[in-house]
Amino acid sequence: MSLLEAIVLGIVQGLTEFLPVSSSGHLVLGQAILGIDLPGVTYEVVVHLATLCAVLWVYRGRVAALASGAVRGENSSWTYIGLLLLASVPAGLAGVLARDWFESAFGSPLVAAAMLIVTGFLVYSVRFTSGKARENVPGPAQAVWIGVAQAAAILPGISRSGATVAVGTWRGVDAVAVAEFSFLMSVPAIMGAGLLQLGEAGAGGAGAPVLAAGFTAALVAGVSAIRLFVKMLESGVFHRFAWYCWAVGSAYLVAAFLLPGLR
Repeated sequence: MSLLEAIVLGIVQGLTEFLPVSSSGHLVLGQAILGIDLPGVTYEVVVHLATLCAVLWVYRGRVAALASGAVRGENSSWTYIGLLLLASVPAGLAGVLARDWFESAFGSPLVAAAMLIVTGFLVYSVRFTSGKARENVPGPAQAVWIGVAQAAAILPGISRSGATVAVGTWRGVDAVAVAEFSFLMSVPAIMGAGLLQLGEAGAGGAGAPVLAAGFTAALVAGVSAIRLFVKMLESGVFHRFAWYCWAVGSAYLVAAFLLPGLR
């Protein structure tokens, strides 16, 4: 694996991890079209760590405030932390109880393409719901619904960030506040994915320069993606990501109809 390949893959990981276009969907479709060979588990762990660092960097003020508030015993901080943990439960249960089913979906590019189209509708719906927010912090029921959206995003093609923001705004939470909650909620999800891969780390033979290049590229791309995500929510143009999802998903389905080898 060359430095250039590490950088390109790092950028793709950082962007698609946070923008509402589904990193898993792109992975499945990319493998089907190009026959991409993944660079190894060590590299995957490193770029997952980079995206985790991207969240912690962008929201470092909020994370520090929650940590200091928790140390001081502030109810608001502990309540928010509890909501983050509560929202993480559905994905955890789904991963344990339906792991085989979700893994089988990763073998079907048609599923990934169809779910990208679904993601487009989820993202587009924010155009109609983001202005109707009533709350800046989700309540317990809203946190569970946001968590259910995160669990659904285990499916390739369903964007975690897009689904959680859409469902959060449906439930009356401010779009930017949902985005913050969603990205902070991604911390245990990303950590969990990294830990699951950690036992196999060392496979792939990537050297230190390659790993460093991939980490840096994913970190910079991830920070940029989160900031762009929030900026588009604030400016009311977030729904434009839907057109990309529809275009990619539809194009793949048409191509698969014409070329059976892509099915």
